[in-house]
Amino acid sequence: MLPVVETEEQWDAIVRDETVMRPGAEALCAELGLAGLPLARFAEGSVPVYAVGDAHVLKLFPAASAEDGVTEERVLTRLQGALPIPTPDVRAAGAHVNGWRYVLMSRLSGEGLAPAWPRIPQADRERIAHDCGRALAALHALDPGPLADTLGPGDWGAFLDRQRAGAVARQRERGLPEAWLEQIPDFLAAAPLPRTPQRALLHTEFMREHLLVDPADGWRLTGLLDFEPAMVGDPAYDLVAVGLFTTRADRRLLGRLLAGYGRGFEPRLLMAYTLLHVYSNLPWYLRELKPSARTLDALAEEWFGVA
Repeated sequence: MLPVVETEEQWDAIVRDETVMRPGAEALCAELGLAGLPLARFAEGSVPVYAVGDAHVLKLFPAASAEDGVTEERVLTRLQGALPIPTPDVRAAGAHVNGWRYVLMSRLSGEGLAPAWPRIPQADRERIAHDCGRALAALHALDPGPLADTLGPGDWGAFLDRQRAGAVARQRERGLPEAWLEQIPDFLAAAPLPRTPQRALLHTEFMREHLLVDPADGWRLTGLLDFEPAMVGDPAYDLVAVGLFTTRADRRLLGRLLAGYGRGFEPRLLMAYTLLHVYSNLPWYLRELKPSARTLDALAEEWFGVA
C-alpha cells in the first residue's frame, strides 16, 4: 500500500525510497490487471514514474501533488491525436489510497532528445527545431475552454501582478547577484506584457528533457511528455522553456523553431516571462548558458533573438 505523503518531510523520506514505493506500485498494477509485468522506475522526474512492461507507463502523484495528477489526466485526454508529435494515451486514471492519484498511460517509442542531442547532425537538429515549432503551434491552436475548470491561473493579469510582486525576492533567494537584481523592477515595468492575451493551452516546460526521438528513423520526434505543469495563458509564456532548454540560446535554432511556429516573439517579452515564470531560476540559467550579456536587455537578445 502506498503510504501517506502530505508534507515535504514525508516526500523526502518516502517518495525516493523504492523499498517503500515499489510494493505499492506493484499492488496498484495488480489492481489494474497488470500483475506480473516487469516494473522499472525511471530515474528522471519529481514524482514516481514506472515503465510497466513494454506498453505502459504508470505515473504516481502523492496527496501533496494530487492536483497535478488530475491535470496530467485531463490534458492528455484532451490532446489525444491532436498534435503532430505523439502524446501518451490515458489507459486508466483516478484516486488511490491515502490521497494518491495515478495515471496509467501508453508508453511512447524513442529515446530522450536531451541525451541524444550530441549525436544528432546539425541538419537534423534544425529540422527537429522546426517540427517542435509546428507542434507548439498546434498545441496553442487548441481551444483551452474544456480545461478551464482544471487549469489556472484564470485571471492572467492578476497572475502577472503576483509574479511581478515577488520577482526580485525569488531571484535573491536563488542567489542572483545584486547587479542583476537591481535591473529587474525597471525591466519588468517597461516590458510589453499583455494582461488579457489570446489564451492558449501551455505545456510550460517544452524542452529537450520532455521530448523523444527515434534515431533509426532520421531522428523523427516520437513523443512529448509531462503535462502536469500545464496552464492556460499567453502563448509567449511557453517560449521561455523553449529558448532556454530546447534551442538553448542558439539564435539559428530558435529561428527555425519560430519558422515552424509561424510567428516571432519580442525578445524582451520572453525575457520578462523568464523572470515571471513560476519555476524561474535566473542564476541557474546563467550558469547553464554562460551568456556574455550583463544587462537584462542584452540577455533578452542573446537568449531569445533569432538569426
